[in-house]
Amino acid sequence: MYLPWIKLLEKKKMLSLKSFRTLLCRVQATACRTLTTSGSQPRNAKVGFIGLGNMGGPMAENLLSQGHQVSVYDVSAEAVSRLGGLGAAPCRTPAAVAAASDQVVTMLPNSQHVQAVFAGPDGLLSAVKPGTLMVDSSTIDPAVSQEMALAAKDKSAVYMDAPVSGGVPAARGGTLTFMVGGPEEHFAAAKALLEAMGKNIVHCGDVGMGQSVKICNNMMLAISMIGAAETMNLGARLGVDPKLLAGILSTSTGRCWAIDTYNPVPGVFDNVPSSNNYQGGFGTALMCKDLGLAQSAAAATDSATPLGGAALQIYRLLVNHGLGQLDFSAVYKYISERQ
Repeated sequence: MYLPWIKLLEKKKMLSLKSFRTLLCRVQATACRTLTTSGSQPRNAKVGFIGLGNMGGPMAENLLSQGHQVSVYDVSAEAVSRLGGLGAAPCRTPAAVAAASDQVVTMLPNSQHVQAVFAGPDGLLSAVKPGTLMVDSSTIDPAVSQEMALAAKDKSAVYMDAPVSGGVPAARGGTLTFMVGGPEEHFAAAKALLEAMGKNIVHCGDVGMGQSVKICNNMMLAISMIGAAETMNLGARLGVDPKLLAGILSTSTGRCWAIDTYNPVPGVFDNVPSSNNYQGGFGTALMCKDLGLAQSAAAATDSATPLGGAALQIYRLLVNHGLGQLDFSAVYKYISERQ
């Protein structure tokens, strides 16, 4: 908004050409700093992405679709190759991703993977540039997030935890909810980055608080999915048509996401894992891991979570029966096949 006035002064010979150029550079620099502070994310940003599974793959694709330069790494060469075919730059190590990026997003299975990717040999922190924003969207122990944040600070970089909710459909559609933990002064920049992949980006407090909220969410999700599976199985054994029952429950007091969006019964909805032999989605083994984190947190805070504890035992049974790689809605398969 200052440029017309500056140009007018120069035209009226009230500014020398040299002074005009100096002032113009200062204004442009101020504009750039304002843009960064406001959190606006420029297109063509250099973003690294590590972890290209069922959730991470679509998230990285959304970054590409927003016009960003995306460098990727995953232990699966096939996943890296697929993203490379869409325009991403394949990298051989997390360190290579860090060297090529000004911002990094990670989406990994558990705490150990996060520690290895960030702090292991050829990890992100071995090559991260000062000022780099690193956002971890894995669901892990809050204490590990805090540990990684301190390690990043030692490298003059910023670490924030931002686990997600919404499942694979939301990852594909770019409508995820991000629960962000980290310094408030860096939230605007994190939000600008995450808006390429999500619809709801919420600051939950300091580092680790995003993980705390996510652990609570997933405990509730597991409990409700078990309830949905038991209810749908009972209805089926009573002779009620599953689609009819799901439709009524979706408009009644028993309504929940596990019923009206992600129903565990095959054929009730298209494009959900239950209608694809429980392939894709959020793995049962990962849900078991998250329930374990919830129970550890419950023990540490002396919180009574009897249903959360029962849910953990049920999902452990699924894993022990070879269903760990199936979507967590496969609890219906397990229950419905019991005599």
